[in-house]
Amino acid sequence: MVTRLSTYFLRTLREDPADAEVTSHRLLVRAGYIRRAAPGIFTWLPLGLRVKAKLEQIIRDEMAAAGAFEVHFPALLPRDPYEESGRWTSYGDGIFRLQDRKGADYLLAPTHEEMFTLLVKDLYSSYKDLPLSIYQIQDKYRDEARPRAGLLRGREFTMKDAYSFDYTDEGQDASYQSQRDAYERIFQRLNMEYVIVAADNGLMGGARSEEFLHPIAVGEDTFVRSSGGYAANVEAFVTLPPAALEIPAGAPVVFDSPGTPTIETLVAHSNAHLDAPASGIAGPATHGATQWTAAHTLKNVVLALTHLDGQRELVVVGLPGDRDVDDKRVEVAFAPAAVEPATEADFAKHPGLVKGYIGPWSARGAVLGEESTTGIRFLVDPRVVAGTAWITGANEHEKHVHSLVYGRDFGADGVIDVATVRAGDPAPDGSGPVELARGMEIGHVFQLGRFFAEKLGLKVLDENGKLVTVTMGSYGIGVTRILAILAELNNDEKGLIWPASIAPFDVHVVATGRDAVAFEVAEKLVAELEAAGKDVLFDDRPKVSPGVKFGDAELIGVPQIVIVGRGAAEGQVELWDRRTGDRQNVTVDEAVAALAAR
Repeated sequence: MVTRLSTYFLRTLREDPADAEVTSHRLLVRAGYIRRAAPGIFTWLPLGLRVKAKLEQIIRDEMAAAGAFEVHFPALLPRDPYEESGRWTSYGDGIFRLQDRKGADYLLAPTHEEMFTLLVKDLYSSYKDLPLSIYQIQDKYRDEARPRAGLLRGREFTMKDAYSFDYTDEGQDASYQSQRDAYERIFQRLNMEYVIVAADNGLMGGARSEEFLHPIAVGEDTFVRSSGGYAANVEAFVTLPPAALEIPAGAPVVFDSPGTPTIETLVAHSNAHLDAPASGIAGPATHGATQWTAAHTLKNVVLALTHLDGQRELVVVGLPGDRDVDDKRVEVAFAPAAVEPATEADFAKHPGLVKGYIGPWSARGAVLGEESTTGIRFLVDPRVVAGTAWITGANEHEKHVHSLVYGRDFGADGVIDVATVRAGDPAPDGSGPVELARGMEIGHVFQLGRFFAEKLGLKVLDENGKLVTVTMGSYGIGVTRILAILAELNNDEKGLIWPASIAPFDVHVVATGRDAVAFEVAEKLVAELEAAGKDVLFDDRPKVSPGVKFGDAELIGVPQIVIVGRGAAEGQVELWDRRTGDRQNVTVDEAVAALAAR
């Protein structure tokens, strides 16, 4: 069909929107694909809907090929199913809650696991009904504290979420692989680079969780990979602990350390006043050191956890002083509790914690751990193993202790892997050192297991007539996020350049000049392209300058452009490949033949 710009609902902008942080946001607004309605919320205009529909159709094709059936749930959902699963509370401030006129609680769906589970429970009761895979493409809502980067992180977004239902673990494995394969086909059709990384299973458990990440500079996810094939997001990275050392003889030594509340000042003081490091200090990684470094010190970070019931708890994490606590890793480790650094008010309530000089031991006895004088949980990094000796706080103002040995002088309530991951750290599968990269999550495949089925009572009769709990998989793709990433990847200084598979039109025909012949030839051209099955955007605006028309064509980003202008009287038009920049003069018939073949 032919769409005429003279009557199309479109206004392009010459200036960037003031709130645009990234290229995709800037160009999608300027080119007339979306408009801001509120922070993190956008109105979709005709051009944007066309691209979105094409992207969704690719997803639908591959879901059908994987044997999944499409359904559609409401976005406005009742409280009860989320109360049964526990997520009405565990979502905290991350969801939009509201009430109807009778005071009944509802939410705008952040995701639909509960509704999919209840739908299958309502309709299926036998193993003969399984396996089943169903999906929807639907808008989701999350109350992002800081929506940013246009469509990359919004409060309303479109997502494809699929769910598989099996009654055996073997069946679940097969369903998982089928969906995983479909995701690879989708991203290959979109010509998107992706890395499949191990991901954290979260509160719901499950046997397997993998994210599809697109490596991109504006990505908000950090992932690691090795040359040997290991890949994981930082939340799922597992630190390899060093081998335990023989417990040395001796005793810890408390020493004066005036003005040393930071690791940097402590290291400088130690190098000025202590003998060179002894063999084995802080583990095998520091053998042979001739000076004290941050890796010889034990940093004790005080965190405040706010549990779902509102209770506040302090926890101390001990880790090598050359590492910091990673925000994402610690968030996952303590979920569903909210985590933040301890405040001055927290320290005031716990005078046993001497800020700047905190340690797990003092001459007066243990001060950290559930069995200590403070009763505060003390968790250590995996690198803190038996026999390693450390410099750390002595829990007295301006005093530290050296030669404090784990397993001899102090212990912990557990191990927690929340320290920052660095390039060069060994991959846990032995495939070599890892490198760090930035990426944006574009898909997630996840074996939910029986979490939701147990919570909501989804059972079927097996071959022996016994009720068994169904096992589930969850598979998500961020539709609008992928659209934004494709805009990030496909542009130049003039505007967008869409891949042909999702471009809003197949061809953009531009009629220029004041001569009626150009418009007559353009009309003939678009009619023939339409007959050849092409979707055509026809710039037939009669009193708009060529410069404006060319600028709009570059901004909108249809990859194939035909200019009908000066050569029209001789039957000549100009074919313009927006991606390569190539231009060539051809006849109308040659243009139709060339474009029909693409």
